Parts: sequence; C-alpha cells; structure tokens
Amino acid sequence: MKVLYASSEAHPLIKTGGLADVAGSLPDAIAQLGHKVKLVLPAYQAITDHLCRVSVVSQFNIGGAGRSLQVRLLKAELPEFKAKVILVDIPELFNRPGNPYLGPDGRDWWDNGERFAVFSRVVAEIAMDRAGLKWKADVVHANDWQTGLVPAFLSQESQPPRTLFTVHNMSYAGYFPKSLFDSLWLPWEWWTPEGVEFYSQLSMLKAGISYADWVTTVSPTYAKEICYPELAYGFEGILSKRQEQGRLVGILNGIDDKVWNPEIDRYISYNYSAKKGRVSQKKRNKEVLLALLGDHDPHLHLDQPLIGFVGRLIEQKGIDLILQVLPELLQEQDVRFVFVGAGQAEYEHQLRELAAAYPGRVFVHIGYSEPLAHQVEAGADMFLMPSRFEPCGLNQMYSLAYGTLPIVHHTGGLADTVVNATPENIKNKTATGFMFYDPNPHALRATILHALSIFNKPRSWQQIQKTGMEQPFNWKKSAKNYVELYSKEL
Repeated sequence: MKVLYASSEAHPLIKTGGLADVAGSLPDAIAQLGHKVKLVLPAYQAITDHLCRVSVVSQFNIGGAGRSLQVRLLKAELPEFKAKVILVDIPELFNRPGNPYLGPDGRDWWDNGERFAVFSRVVAEIAMDRAGLKWKADVVHANDWQTGLVPAFLSQESQPPRTLFTVHNMSYAGYFPKSLFDSLWLPWEWWTPEGVEFYSQLSMLKAGISYADWVTTVSPTYAKEICYPELAYGFEGILSKRQEQGRLVGILNGIDDKVWNPEIDRYISYNYSAKKGRVSQKKRNKEVLLALLGDHDPHLHLDQPLIGFVGRLIEQKGIDLILQVLPELLQEQDVRFVFVGAGQAEYEHQLRELAAAYPGRVFVHIGYSEPLAHQVEAGADMFLMPSRFEPCGLNQMYSLAYGTLPIVHHTGGLADTVVNATPENIKNKTATGFMFYDPNPHALRATILHALSIFNKPRSWQQIQKTGMEQPFNWKKSAKNYVELYSKEL
C-alpha cells in the first residue's frame, strides 16, 4: 500500500511531545512491513535550518484565509528514516523561529488556524496526486487536530483514499472562530453539530473524528474512556457514535527500541539487558546518576531506593498528588527522588523548595534533557507516573524496558501496559509494576509504600524487573495492527 502519514511534528526533526515520538517511529515500522510510506510535515524553520540535503520536487498555489499562498514541496534526504520525508514549505506560515505552535511569548501563534488548515489542504492535494509528485495515496493517516481537516477535505473527493485519524490527546481540540471557517471558504455543509461546529466554534479535532473512515486512539483503554463525559471534553456524542459504528479503535503505541534500549543506549554509562548485568549495571548507573545530580557520596546511597519522575509539571501528570505525599515520605522513609521536567510555575517552585529542604535527597532539574531522561530511566529504581489520564504514555514503557519499576494510576495506556504487583501476580511472575485505582494522595502514598516494601525483597524485585524488561513494546505489533485497519473493509 501507498501510505501518506501526516503529522505536525516528528522526532528527531522537531518535537514538543509524544506525537513526535510516534510520528518518528510508526511510519518506519509500517515501511519495514513492505509498504511505501511518505511522512509529510510542515517545513518549520527549526527543521530547514538544520537540513543539508533538501531538494524542491514541486511548486503550486493553495488557498489560505482569504488569500493564495505558494507552496514548495521539499524532499529531505534523511538516512535515519525509512519512510520518505516531504516538507511543506510555505514561508508566510512556517518560516518563523521557535516552537511549532507557540510564539516567543509562550502563547499560541495568532494564525495557527490558518497554518494547519492550509497544511491539511496540501496533504489532501498530495494524497489525490494533484501536487506534482505523480503519486496517489491508498491510505492517509492523519494525527491530532493539526491534521483534523485532512479527512474532511478528502471526504469531498469522488475516489478518495482511505482515511484514518489518530487522537493522541482529547484535551487539545483545535478550536477557532467561525470567521476563520468563513475566510478559508470551507464547505458550508460542514458547519453542523455532526460536522466541524462545536458550540459556535470550528473544532479541527472534531473534523477528523467526524469525517475519517477510522478513528484510533493510542491505547485500547483510552478508546473506551473518551466515550465518557469525564474524558470526552464534550465530544462523547460523536465518539459514542463512531464506537457504535465499530469505527473507533484503540491501538497501543510502541517505543523506539533503537533509542530506548538499555542494551545499546548511548546516553547511559553502563549498558545491560534482562539477561546480562541487570542488577549490577543498574546499580553502577545509579551511582553515576547520583553523582551527576550532586550527591557527594553516591556509593553510600546505592542500597536506598531512588524514585524518578520525568514529565510535564502539570496536574494531568499528577504532580500535585506527588507534592502532597512527598514531605511525609521523606520524613518517614530513607528514599531519594529525582525530578526532570517543566510546567506550572507553582509546582516548579514547590519542587525547588523541597530540594532546598532536603539536599542530597530531592534532586530537581527544571527543563527537559534527553540525556538526563535516559540516565534517570537507567539509574532510578522506580518511576513515578500518577497521571490523572494518560492516552498512552511512553515513559512507563521506557521504565519497563530499563527495569525501573513504574508506579502508575490505572488509566488509559498505563492500565494497558503495567501489571500490578499483587501477591498473586508476583507469585505467578506476571507483575511488572505498581498501580493505584483512585487518583488521590492517600492511594498514591500507599502504593509507593507497597513498592518500597517489595524493594526490600530482592528476589521478588528482580523477578518483577525481569518480567517488565521482557515485554515486547517495540513498534512491530502496533504497525501490523494499523496495516490491518488500513486494509479492512469499510
């Protein structure tokens, strides 16, 4: 099959979140199954400034918000990608510094609606072989609100390719005013509650959900959860309808095992695997990590548990729950914590205060560091991920791969990937981590204490580590599931 995979970001070219990790890996995994895949992205300045081998393969005009824009399609020579990479170069929309979605002031670019509507229009032109590439897609796979209009545009065609739309996070719906809808000259019949209209606004996420042949989410549990008001953000009606049609499917994300693999990870000091060096090399990585964080006598603290957190410091990720239980845990238990992330200023401030109050026991790095994230996974004993909701989550899978037992809330992809360390699951050797079922500080504290008690039983701990590290979380299974859906009868 000829597959056109449309995304607003892809690692390692441009990344703001988990979508980039998926778009950087899944197209290649599909290509490895023998399909012809093109990955299409906007030509952000952050991408084009760092590419050497780029050629113009096509030029044409496209309609914007009350204006005509010139498009250049660039072919990028990238040996790390098996999929062919096409960049949509529209200088007025994408040739600007910094974040793909945010201006220097940290707010959304004022013209994001036009930027991604036009990008979606270009994707549809490529798919229909009207972009000068002499290539027509059999399947178009769009992702999140930034490409939500792609299935809608293709629904207008007489012989369209199949369309699949993946929702990575329902909380970002791509809302824009009716004036943008009008200025883009979008079909008037779309402006209904069954189409793209949502409380008198245009929702690009809703467009993808409404018009795609298939709607997928990034884990089976999240596909069920988003049909309930608590996690549907007002879209429970259209999502339940797609579910009843059999057109809403959850496919669990994978992880890039060329990047997140303790056996070959270039960011960690000592490589190891489930079969070789798991116990001794993790301890050596722990000593390196503690020294890096500023512990003056790391070798004295190797037998005390170290719990890591890498992520955004926002309530969705449960950082407020962690901060409620941390002081008491630090007073009662001989345990250390390392936090890597950025987010709401109040949470950053509270973490800094705890680090000052407990020097040598609470380590905080505000911001994101790829090398440090890998070192935390390799050196920590446990990984905290008490998210209130988590469409899929990748860090818990990284943690399993590195033998760093995850402590998670039972939601979304966390529920699909972690097997709770109950006495029965420990006995039958299926346990891979620790889980709590109600997002409150009491449940989190009890689960951390349970994990600490098992940490003091080396045989049980090492068995849980081994079971977690043997889980097959690469992209092969996910890619096969997507290909099956691409070719399934409509």
